[in-house]
Amino acid sequence: MDKILDRSRQLKQNLVEFVLESEGDLAVALESYVAANSHAQNKLYDTTYERKLLIDSFLTEGKVRGQTPIDLFLANQSDLSESDRNLVKKWQNSFLGLFAVQEILPDGFELMNWLTAKHYTVKPNDSRALAQMAKFKNGEILLTRISPINDDYWMFSGPCLPLGNLGKPKLAVAIGNFKDLHKKHLYSDAPDLLEEAWRSVEQYHQDFLDFFGSDEVTMPGYQLNKKFTEFQEVITKKRLAAIGIDDSKSLEEIAKEAGVSQEEIAKTAKELGADSQQISQLFQSQGKPKMMLPKVELPDNIKKAEQVTVIAHPRWGQVILPTYTRFKSFLVTEDWQNIPNGDKLIRKYLEDPEVNVFVWNRLTKEYPTELEKLLQKYLKRPNFKLENDLNAILQKYKKPLEPELSEIASVPIHLHNLFQEAIAEVDKSNSKSKTPKNKTKGFAK
Repeated sequence: MDKILDRSRQLKQNLVEFVLESEGDLAVALESYVAANSHAQNKLYDTTYERKLLIDSFLTEGKVRGQTPIDLFLANQSDLSESDRNLVKKWQNSFLGLFAVQEILPDGFELMNWLTAKHYTVKPNDSRALAQMAKFKNGEILLTRISPINDDYWMFSGPCLPLGNLGKPKLAVAIGNFKDLHKKHLYSDAPDLLEEAWRSVEQYHQDFLDFFGSDEVTMPGYQLNKKFTEFQEVITKKRLAAIGIDDSKSLEEIAKEAGVSQEEIAKTAKELGADSQQISQLFQSQGKPKMMLPKVELPDNIKKAEQVTVIAHPRWGQVILPTYTRFKSFLVTEDWQNIPNGDKLIRKYLEDPEVNVFVWNRLTKEYPTELEKLLQKYLKRPNFKLENDLNAILQKYKKPLEPELSEIASVPIHLHNLFQEAIAEVDKSNSKSKTPKNKTKGFAK
């Protein structure tokens, strides 16, 4: 093990001890961070693993009066050399990823972050960890954080959770779980992809306004399904037109120029809901897009719903609610307590992640007095005020106050391809066993 890697082990141990042994504001910030970011109730991670991961994440993401724990550590360690300080400062660029083992090295691994398809040489900073990782095989999926050491390689940071060598359907599910539990880490090492994903949400919102004529529409589920199919076709054609589609060439000519089969073009066209002539341009385009808009498919309960409301926003994305009109009717009903299952619907709106802060803020603007009275009665807090207390209540129910990247955001091409291949495998398996198909959407839930 080289000297800088060995030194990183000593410094990292000192940093963790500094945080865990601290008192006052830093200790309070740590416990608050762990409580706010814990997902133990999902039972996807071992409790011990998750706490170690959160402590490691806190080193770079925690804040105490505007400073990270690394900042406080460096300020407290006046005897550190300049080289040590520079090394620790690099760790501010640590990030969490879902990595695949590409190659096994004598002292580490070549890894690929599945979220961004970026490659890294990563090494454990102690011999015991290296021995424990000796069982890793090529293709193994690892959930872990990594920290930069120098321009050539990185080190494992915090715990490493091996998920096994996953087939495409299970890998797609693992990526979906990562997206649900670690939204802010989706494209940590690829800010260009993150920026493009956010831009795609804004563009989707504008397309929604252009097509529906409003940022809120309500209609029967079956009708909405038809409209969404038309909408999907419109935006697909719009995206393809942006890369310069030539409708004058035959499919055979385009396939030959692109070096792909007509069958491959037809298959991709079916996946995207576009015609083969248009999709063929993707194969021969000189400026192939890095991101692909996911196909939106409405679940069966939405298709069959009597009334469905869709609300769009340039940052929050879109929300699809089959009970929105019913909930609004509560707000103008004095005796909502006497309505069957009324309290259950209110509880659902507080607990359901789909009913985000954007929806609550919209209701607050449209029905400020009525909503305040409803929550006063439901929460049994006669002094409850929307202006002062609503955000605290929503945070209590784990609702982020700031927008998180929406399901409608574009995804990198390599993830889009993975999800489509995973769907194809599941559909093929289901057709053989004659069981109902399970459609996925977005990050392949």
